[in-house]
Amino acid sequence: MNAEKIMSKRNGHHVNETTLHVIGDDHVGTAYDTPMREDAHDLSDEEKMDKIAANFREIMNTLGLDLTDDSLNGTPRRVAKMFVKEIFKGLHPDNKPASTLFDNKYQYKQMLIEKSIPVQSTCEHHFLPIYGKAHIAYISSGKVIGLSKLNRIVDYYARRPQVQERLTIQIANELKKVLKTNDVAVYIDAKHMCVSARGIEHHGCSTVTSEYGGKFLNENTRAEFLAAIGS
Repeated sequence: MNAEKIMSKRNGHHVNETTLHVIGDDHVGTAYDTPMREDAHDLSDEEKMDKIAANFREIMNTLGLDLTDDSLNGTPRRVAKMFVKEIFKGLHPDNKPASTLFDNKYQYKQMLIEKSIPVQSTCEHHFLPIYGKAHIAYISSGKVIGLSKLNRIVDYYARRPQVQERLTIQIANELKKVLKTNDVAVYIDAKHMCVSARGIEHHGCSTVTSEYGGKFLNENTRAEFLAAIGS
């Protein structure tokens, strides 16, 4: 059957197979929320790991690998644990960091910037690593948050199959919600191994995304933030 005639249904619309390949190769996101099924959390972590290990063992068998070899025999289980407990742990809402706010007793009214937060994520189109740095800032509306919680918010949304544009917006939206202010800024500079390890195979390039709200839409405020992070 011609690929143009193979149809897939996504977000209530029919999308042909060729378009889906273009979306993946061009690293295009299609929604602000991570696409999840309604039954995504019905299985326990152990049940998920059992299913993933069995399926990954089949992939390795299909590739012709000898799983009786001591080096390979435990790989399916290791991969399953890595997926569920580590690199995709941000898919489960139970792992969302609790964020406690405190009164801004010092009456600090300028921007607070947390620079160079490590970003470790995974491209949802090829399941290859995305890695880089996030810089975030906010201006208090009367409340402040512990600095480590800013890092944890970034990590939570990064630890899932992602598109960098969506990751940037998700972090910004969560900061607005938690901090009860629109005065937030998020800037991410990251490298994508789906660009360097396959396809064009270009090394050294990075992708920059940003999201600004409230006072950071003002050119001078935004310029102060960008100067502080060295951009």
